[in-house]
Amino acid sequence: MKLNFYLRLCTHFLVAVIFAFVAASLFHSQFVMAELSKVGVEILFKDRLSMSIDDLLGLYPTYGIVIAVSYFISFILAGLLIKRFKLSPYILYCLAGGFSVTVALLAMHPILEITLLAGARSTFGFVCQSIAGAMGGALFATFRREQHVIIQ
Repeated sequence: MKLNFYLRLCTHFLVAVIFAFVAASLFHSQFVMAELSKVGVEILFKDRLSMSIDDLLGLYPTYGIVIAVSYFISFILAGLLIKRFKLSPYILYCLAGGFSVTVALLAMHPILEITLLAGARSTFGFVCQSIAGAMGGALFATFRREQHVIIQ
């Protein structure tokens, strides 16, 4: 029973991380291409698709891991708060996901002296990265709620 619980928990976590990473990577790609378009670069649909796939593959070893580590920490804290104060898992995991990506991006800036993601250099791009994190947190909460209903 415990093994099954942990396998499902890990699966839910990994799906949420992958979802958040894909959304964040696609946001990043589109923001970079929008900036290129502003300076007169014509980008065809096939080029958008190709660049988006390249970004997914190129960012995964770094940004994917950053999202996974930040989610791990924030979801543990959110889980503790949910149990301790009987708060809404959906709201808390959603906030934890968004907050974790925000903190990760802010933490990388002083370390690297540059915003790692060009797509997060504008305020709206930065907010979209946080929204991608929140969407992954919401997905995790949805999976966990369904798991809770199944157990009862």
